[in-house]
Amino acid sequence: MPAGAPLAWKRILLKVSGEALSGEGRLGIDGGPLHALAEEIAAAARTGAEIAIVNGGGNIVRGAQMAIKGIGRATADYMGMLATVINALALQDVLESLGAPTRVLSAIEMRGVAEPYIRRRAMRHLEKGRIIILAGGSGHPYFSTDTTAALRGSEIGAQVLLKGTKVDGVYDKDPKRHGDAQRFLDVSFEEVYARRLQVMDRTAITMCQENALPIVVFDMGVAGNLARVLRGEAIGTRVGFSA
Repeated sequence: MPAGAPLAWKRILLKVSGEALSGEGRLGIDGGPLHALAEEIAAAARTGAEIAIVNGGGNIVRGAQMAIKGIGRATADYMGMLATVINALALQDVLESLGAPTRVLSAIEMRGVAEPYIRRRAMRHLEKGRIIILAGGSGHPYFSTDTTAALRGSEIGAQVLLKGTKVDGVYDKDPKRHGDAQRFLDVSFEEVYARRLQVMDRTAITMCQENALPIVVFDMGVAGNLARVLRGEAIGTRVGFSA
């Protein structure tokens, strides 16, 4: 997207999964997907958009799975939060190699590698044109990174929460298992509850609804899609835009 093109939103919260850094069905961090993601974000930042990112850590460790194996849920969740910091540091370095100034702010304090998350500091970084990666989850167990994205987006005054996924929107049923699955173009928060649609977890959806933070679910794996969403093109599924 060329610099100076009109933006639908100035300040966004981008939620990406840990798997976006690893490739399909893989663990760890893969240079190919990592660089592709960073290039999309850096290009979007050059348009003047203020970008905050919340990334998951599922490519390294999933708290729920660790808990099943005998590790306590709280400990497993803290392990997952630390995994998000590892991903954030990797993404930061690649973004900066592409010329995009980036700061990592962690909800779990670790001054040697990241700044502590402070709302006003985060907003100041955005105002100065820096991409911020908000790592460490919410700093508390029992909350998903989806909920963290809704929380941080509300805190920093984001105009929209963009959820980059591996599917092109929200469907009435799993499109991988049902050939007749129908994709929604627009859906209200009430419909998400009523139909039990797989957008984000219920806590995250409730927080977005209460704070009037709309969501766009789109396929982050298609080159240029982030730029198209920023222009307001009809990409993916828009959630909570209807009155």
